[in-house]
Amino acid sequence: MQNAITMTRRQALFAGAALPLAASLGGFAFSSGPAIARSGMLGASSAQFNRFALGSFEVTAILGGSQTAPEPHKLFGTNVSDADFAAVSAAAFIPTDRLQFFFTPTVVNTGAELVLFDTGTNPAGLVAALAAAGYGPDLIDVVVLTHMHPDHIGGMMTEGQPTFSNARYVTGAVEHNFWTGAANDGFDTLVKPFNDKMTFLDDGGAVASGITAQMAVGHTPGHMIYRLESGGTQLVITADTANHYVWSLGQPDWEFAYDADKAAAAQARHVVFGMLAADKLPFIGYHMPFPALGFVEAQGDGFRYVPSSY
Repeated sequence: MQNAITMTRRQALFAGAALPLAASLGGFAFSSGPAIARSGMLGASSAQFNRFALGSFEVTAILGGSQTAPEPHKLFGTNVSDADFAAVSAAAFIPTDRLQFFFTPTVVNTGAELVLFDTGTNPAGLVAALAAAGYGPDLIDVVVLTHMHPDHIGGMMTEGQPTFSNARYVTGAVEHNFWTGAANDGFDTLVKPFNDKMTFLDDGGAVASGITAQMAVGHTPGHMIYRLESGGTQLVITADTANHYVWSLGQPDWEFAYDADKAAAAQARHVVFGMLAADKLPFIGYHMPFPALGFVEAQGDGFRYVPSSY
């Protein structure tokens, strides 16, 4: 029939390409049944490292591990009501019945040395994450301990032997002196054996050229942060100045159960994150959501964490 509808080649191709979409959206009769995945569920996952340049330095944040814990209000905001805790959590779209901890040691390649900040909760997890990032433990030249809590010194020894056999060790003098007299099994087992290889820093001391220590006490008596500077660019490793991006950094006056001196810890949060906000400096926080790199904006009586997206 001369007046029959005709289709161009382009129209025919378009119509054919649209059939699978129509089937998925409309459940038409030519759908043969429910789709069957060719793979089983694999579970949640995350990258194990994040690497970027800082001037002539190369910085690699390592996901040494993560852990879900219940009842976060028993740890964070212990000086505020349940209602206030729930309101702040809801505004940040996070639950109040659990929290996710991240443990983020950081490797800095200065061009002359590989410097590792903190050693995670256990050697196996750290060594595996380092291997994923391309580093063997024998390549680490310097191990810096920001403080002596178990999740920062846990990777120092492997089956009774040093995990980082070629490294020298650096920590704060005040921090080391406190734990030396504390009769703490973890410190005595994992850190004391390295005393002869340890360099002790005071406020303003240098780990290496371009890496400077700064006291930020409260979480522990000698807790330190570290400023990196190379080629006119800066980054601050804030360690445990804040232990959560909302309930600690966002609310600096909220008390955290594991802060040794809660008033001093709150003051440190105001000082450190106030400085980062004013100077618009990036930072890596040990317990920030991985990859733990971000910025800080002053907001009300506290701060807002702004994850790095570029």
